[in-house]
This record gives sequence, structure tokens and C-alpha cells, in this order.
Amino acid sequence: MTHTDHDHGAHHLHQHGHDHGPRDDDQSEILDLDAEVLAEHIASIIAWLPVETSPGQIVDLGCGTGAGTFALLEHFPEAHVTAVDSAATHLHRLSEKASARGVTGRVRTVQADLDTEWPDLGRPDLVWASASMHHMADPDRTLRQVHDTLAPGGLFAVVELAGFPRFLPENAPAERPGLEERCHAVSDRYHAEHVSHRGADWGPKLTAAGFTLEGERTIAVAVAVDVDVDVDVEPSRSEAVGRYALNSLRRMRSTVADALSAEDLTALDELLDTDGPHSILRRADLAVRTERMVWAARHT
Repeated sequence: MTHTDHDHGAHHLHQHGHDHGPRDDDQSEILDLDAEVLAEHIASIIAWLPVETSPGQIVDLGCGTGAGTFALLEHFPEAHVTAVDSAATHLHRLSEKASARGVTGRVRTVQADLDTEWPDLGRPDLVWASASMHHMADPDRTLRQVHDTLAPGGLFAVVELAGFPRFLPENAPAERPGLEERCHAVSDRYHAEHVSHRGADWGPKLTAAGFTLEGERTIAVAVAVDVDVDVDVEPSRSEAVGRYALNSLRRMRSTVADALSAEDLTALDELLDTDGPHSILRRADLAVRTERMVWAARHT
């Protein structure tokens, strides 16, 4: 189990031509971009959690490269976080970030595949699982394990994306309007078959595992390149949003290519060709649009 915030692996920004297949060795990049672009939304989710007392011990399940870990450390300045992931490369990157931020003493990394083993995680006051629960082979078992691990009165936060982010306007690109939605339709069918727990309602599952559900909410995420797009949309650096869109659509291509029409595939490849005139990196109308669902449940 590894944190892949919206089931995308990452790709190198400077990959040229039309070789757009996935490169799992670069998956860390998209996790870093997710953290950079959506940092304020992660912070707002943590601030919303019904925490009764500031937690001393926190576990980040499926931590990836540390988006949640560092947001939790910032919000709870006295806390220590145990960051759990199956990918050694992600944990190495997280450790490098912890050193750079001067918080090495507050972070412990644990490499584990939670589908096959449950490591000793102590008795945390808060367990955070962002976009990791739907990857579990047996999520109901994992929920029970989290319940048994949490300290009495502790909180479990489950965060999931309602769907993959959208980046392009509906009428883009000009040659093939609606291309992104057609790609998402194919991708959704694929993931419905191969990632059966994506989009699940975790409330009843948490209750069945012995938790008391204390809150749930859906948060709309909207981050735009152009600060004048909408007064309600928070601005972000165009470079980061562009790279986020590029990496996300590159990963999606590997899933949807065989099901797209030749015209759609050509248009998608033109967007992904970083040297070409239609490169997504050249667009000034990008925005990250998605929704995050959050469940907060207490060990009682």
C-alpha cells in the first residue's frame, strides 16, 4: 500500500516526444506536486478535524512523500508522526524533507505493506489516511486494525478524492472540445473494475469497525493559474499547476489510450508534448478542480 493521492504515478517533467507511458520511479514527483498545489486544502481539512486534545502521537497511513505528515506537524507543533508507506523511495524523500525542515526528531518512518503485515505503531492519538484506504485489499480488516491501534478516545481521519482532478476548460482543446471528460469517462470505467473501493462511503464501514462517526464533509477544491479567473478560486503558481496537469494526464494516458479515438489520442499527445505548440505547459487557462471527502471517526 502506498499513498498515490489520485491513483496517478508521476513522470519526469522533461520527457519529450510521444513516449507518454508511466514511469513509476518518478511517482514521488506527483505526490510532491499534490502537496504543493493543494497545501491550503490539506491544512483546512486538518483544522476541521474534531480533535478534543492536541495529539502527541500521530500515524500517517500511506504517507507518500509527506503531504499529510508535514501538514500535521505544522498544525500540531508538539506532535510526533509515524509515517507509514510501502515505497522506500517515498520514505527516503520524506526523510530528506524532514531533515531540510528541521523536524527529523519528530518523524519516524516505517516501511510496510499493510495488506500483508501490521507493524507496531504504538498507541497513537490520531491516525490520518489520505487517499490510501481505497487501495487496501481488505479495507474492513484495516479499519479494525486502526481501531485496535488507536488510543481510547483517539481520532481516525479518512480523506479520499471524489474523482481525479480536472484541469482544462470544457471547450478545450480547440481541436477536440471535451477531450478531458472523455478521458475521465474511460478512466472511471477502468478504475471501477480494478480499484473497487474507490468512491466508497466510509461512514458505514467505520461504524461497522467499532468507530463512532463524528463528522463528514465534502470539500470543493479549485486552484487556478489565472488569478482573475474567479474571485472565489485561490491562485497558485502557474508552473506548479501546469506540471501537476502534465503529470496527471501523462499517467491517465497509459490507462485510456487504447479506448480513445485516434483523433482524441492525437490531441492528448499534443497536450503532453512539452516541446510542441499545444503543450499543456503553455496554457494560461488551467485550473485544478476536484472534491475531497473527509470522515472523522472516534475510538470509543
